[in-house]
Amino acid sequence: MRAAILISVAIRCLIVDDNAGFLKAASDLLQRQGMSVVGVASNISDALAKASELKPDVYLVDIDLGEESGLDLAYRLTTNPNIEASQVILISAYSEMDYADLIAASPAIGFLSKSELSSRSVQEALAGNRRL
Repeated sequence: MRAAILISVAIRCLIVDDNAGFLKAASDLLQRQGMSVVGVASNISDALAKASELKPDVYLVDIDLGEESGLDLAYRLTTNPNIEASQVILISAYSEMDYADLIAASPAIGFLSKSELSSRSVQEALAGNRRL
C-alpha cells in the first residue's frame, strides 16, 4: 500500500500598511514562519496594482492607511472585477473593539492585532472563514 504524499503550499499574501518599518518586520516574520509574502504596498493605488499582478491568496490590510482607509481598500479588493477574488484580513495596532462595528460591516473575513500577527493567526483566520 502506498503512503499518501502531502504537499504543503505556502499561503501567498500581500501586506498593505503605510508604515515601512512594519511592512519589513511583518514580511520577515511571516516568511520565517513559512508564508510567502509576494508583495507589500503602502497605499490603495499600489495595493490595487499589485493585487492584479500578484494574485495573492490573502490580503493583510491595515485599517488606517494614513490619509486613506483600509476599509475602503477591503471593499475595492473584494468587488473589483479586474482583481482575482482573495480573502481580506484587517490588521491594526489598535484593538478589535476600537473598530468592531466597522470590521463587522466590512467584507473582511477577520481582524488581527499587529502584535498578534503570525503565520498561525493568519491560517486560523482563513480556517474560520466559512466562505473558503
